[in-house]
Amino acid sequence: MRAPIGDFDHALPAPECLDQLTEPVAAAVRAWQGVVPADRILYVDTDPAIADTAVFTEHYGPQLLDESANCVIVAGKRGETTTLAACVVRSATKIDVNGVVRRHLGSRKVRFAAMDTAIGETGMEYGGITPIGLPADWPVLVDATVVDTEWVLVGSGRRRGKLILPGKAFAELPGAVVLEGLGVA
Repeated sequence: MRAPIGDFDHALPAPECLDQLTEPVAAAVRAWQGVVPADRILYVDTDPAIADTAVFTEHYGPQLLDESANCVIVAGKRGETTTLAACVVRSATKIDVNGVVRRHLGSRKVRFAAMDTAIGETGMEYGGITPIGLPADWPVLVDATVVDTEWVLVGSGRRRGKLILPGKAFAELPGAVVLEGLGVA
């Protein structure tokens, strides 16, 4: 089938290509429940050499800048306690780390998680982290504009390949909290 967004010739329902996903992502797809059925999560094969947003959108379609989201792992600290969380914002925006994220996590300081921490704790490749398959006890902060987007392209857990799913599915992820203003221009 053709993907609903982007210049991808071929898309497969993610449950049909679990071997292309990291184990945490494949497990989450296998266990998927919610209003959006698992077969509406689509997998598209992409070139890992052009996984970064600017080059990726130039190759697969400039409209993807408004139809894709980035998932970034942050670490909030208050005293001796560190809380890891995921932030999901549209690719054309930046995360309001020192405002919305800090207040929501109740942290005194928030920073982007170190690469070793992000990949070690998620079981995913850096540059391909997705909110699907994250540890169930993590907060997954999702910008409201992501949920309001008809179809959203996001990482697959690897640098090769992406997932496309209805925006409303992000609100159903374990630990999801939909926030206004999480992504800023």
